[in-house]
Amino acid sequence: MNKKLLSPILFTFLLVSLVSCQKEIRLVKNVQVDKKAIIDSTIIVFEKNLLKNQIDSVFKKYQFNGSVAVFKDSVELYRKNQGFADFKNKTKIKNNTVFAIGSVSKQFTAALVLLQMEQGKLNVEDKVSKYIKDFQNKDYENITIHQLLNHTSGLNTLGGKLQFKSGTDFFYSNDGFNTLGKIVEKVSGKSYDENISELFKKIGMNHSSTGTLFEGENFAGAYLGNGKAFEKIQNMPKRLGSKDIGIPAGGILSTIDDLHMWNNALYNSKVLNSETLEKFEAKSAERHHPIFGKMGYGYGIMSNIGKPSAYFHSGYIKGSPSLNIFYPETKTSVIILSNIADEEKGKGFTFKPHVEIKKITDAIENSIAEMKNETAKNSIKM
Repeated sequence: MNKKLLSPILFTFLLVSLVSCQKEIRLVKNVQVDKKAIIDSTIIVFEKNLLKNQIDSVFKKYQFNGSVAVFKDSVELYRKNQGFADFKNKTKIKNNTVFAIGSVSKQFTAALVLLQMEQGKLNVEDKVSKYIKDFQNKDYENITIHQLLNHTSGLNTLGGKLQFKSGTDFFYSNDGFNTLGKIVEKVSGKSYDENISELFKKIGMNHSSTGTLFEGENFAGAYLGNGKAFEKIQNMPKRLGSKDIGIPAGGILSTIDDLHMWNNALYNSKVLNSETLEKFEAKSAERHHPIFGKMGYGYGIMSNIGKPSAYFHSGYIKGSPSLNIFYPETKTSVIILSNIADEEKGKGFTFKPHVEIKKITDAIENSIAEMKNETAKNSIKM
C-alpha cells in the first residue's frame, strides 16, 4: 500500500472511530445494534473525505478537463465536473455530458460475443475462419475467437503478417476486435449497432450510443492541445465508424452514470451468467501496458496483478482519454472521462491524471481491507 497517498489524520480517525464503535456496541445492553452498518457508514465518511481531498488535488494539479466519479455500489462517494464540453462556446461539462470512451468499448464487444455463446450460436474456441472469409488462409486459419478476445492471436492489422504464432504471446489489436464485431453480426443476423443498442436498452443506459448512431445532445467534442490553445477533432463522433478505428474496437459513446450502471450490471451477473462472467474476467493473458504497467488481460478487460482486485480498461480516441475501473470486493466504480489531450506532450502526460487517480483508489481499497481486518481482530478480542 502506498501510504503517502493517504491522509494520516483521516487514516487514524477511521481506526479510532471503528474501535470506538465496537466499544460502544459492547457497552449497550438489550439494544439491537447493526455493527456492520455502523462500520460501513464510518468507512463511507472516511472515503468521501479522502477522495475529495486527493482527487480534487489531481484536478488542480493538471487543470483536468473532464468528469470523474466514484461510486460504491449505488452510493456516490465522489463526483466532479470541470471544464468545457465545447471550448469555443464555453459549454460546461455536466453530469449528462456524453464522451467518446475509446477502447473501453472493447468490454462491450466482448460481452456481445459471450452473449452469443450463451445462446449456443458460437464457441470461443471456434476458429474465426468458420465465420469470416478473410481468415480462410494459411496464416490466419488457426486463430480462435478466444485469441481475438484476449489479443493473443498475433494479429496486428487485418491482412498483415502475424506478430507471432497464434496463442504464444500478447499483441493489442483493434482489427481483432472489429473482427469480433463482424462475428457478432454474422451469428446474430443483426448489425453491431442493433446488438449494442439492445444491450444498452436492457441495462437502462439511455444516454449511450455508437458513433454512427448518435444523434442526441450533450456530446463533448474532442480536442487536441490545452484550454488556451486547442484544435477540435472534425467529424466527431461519426469518424469513430471509420476503418482506422471501428465501432467494436473503440466507437462507443457514454456518460459517467451509464458506465456506472454498466459496471453494476456486468459484475453482478445481470448481463452474463456467473459462469460466463468468470470467463470474461479470467486472466488468460498478460499485458505490459506502456502507461499502466504489467497487468492481466481477460476478454476486453484488464486486471490488477496483486492487491487490490480490480478490473479496468483505458481508452484513447484522438482527444478523448478515458478510464473505467471496478473493484469487485467493495463493488466500487471509478470512472474518468475527458475530451482533450495534449498529444505533443505524449500519451504518458495525457494519462497522468488517470494514473494518479487509480493509484489513489487502489491505495484506499487496500487501506479499507486492512482496516476491516483490524476491526475484525478487535471485535474478537472484545
